[in-house]
Amino acid sequence: MNNYKLAVFDVDGTLLDTTEGVLSSVRHTIEHFGFEMLPEERLKGFIGPPIQDSFALAYGLEGDILQELATFFRNSYKDNDLLKAEPYNGIFDVMKALSERGITIAIATYKREDYAKTLLEHFGFDSYSDIIYGGDHFNRLKKRDIIMKCISDSGIQKLSDAVMIGDTENDAVGAMQLGIDFIGVTYGFGFKPDSLSDIAGCVGYAAEPSDLLKFF
Repeated sequence: MNNYKLAVFDVDGTLLDTTEGVLSSVRHTIEHFGFEMLPEERLKGFIGPPIQDSFALAYGLEGDILQELATFFRNSYKDNDLLKAEPYNGIFDVMKALSERGITIAIATYKREDYAKTLLEHFGFDSYSDIIYGGDHFNRLKKRDIIMKCISDSGIQKLSDAVMIGDTENDAVGAMQLGIDFIGVTYGFGFKPDSLSDIAGCVGYAAEPSDLLKFF
C-alpha cells in the first residue's frame, strides 16, 4: 500500500470498454479510404494509442494522409459512435472509495479532449473528477504532457504522490518519463500480467477494477 495523493486514470481500457464505438469508426475510415480491412485482433490495437500512430503502423503510412485519416475517423466517431461504450464493472465503486479516502482523481487520455469530456460526463465520471485532459487534434501532446497537466492541476507537491493507471505501453511510458509510479490494468486492451514485469516504475497490476484499491 502506498500513500498516493493523486490517481491519474486512462480512459479506453481502464475506465470504459470503448471497443464497439472505436472499432466501428475505424472500420468506417478504412472502408472510406479504400484500404484492405484488418482482422479483428489488429483492429483492437487501434484502441488507446493516437489514431495517427495506429494507421501509420497498420498500413506503413506517413505524411499528410495520417492527419486526413485522423480527421475522418474523429468526425465519424463524434457523430456516430462516441457513446457506444460501457463502464467496467466495479469502476465506480473504485472511484467512490478513492474519493472517500481523500485521494484526488484525474483523467488523462489520448482521446481528443472535447470528445473525452463529452463521453466521461455522459457516464458520470465527472462526478468524481473535474481534472480531465485529453489529446489535441494534431497529436502534438504526448501522454507525459497530458499526465503532467493533471498533476499540475491537482496541486500535489511531489511527483511521488502521483500514480498513473492504464492498460497500454503509452500509459506506462508517459509515467516513466515523468518519474511517477504506474499500475497496469490487465482487464483492458493492452497488458497481460506477464507483460508488466519488465516495465520500469510499474508497482503491480489489477486484473479487475476492485484490485486497484489494494495500492492505496
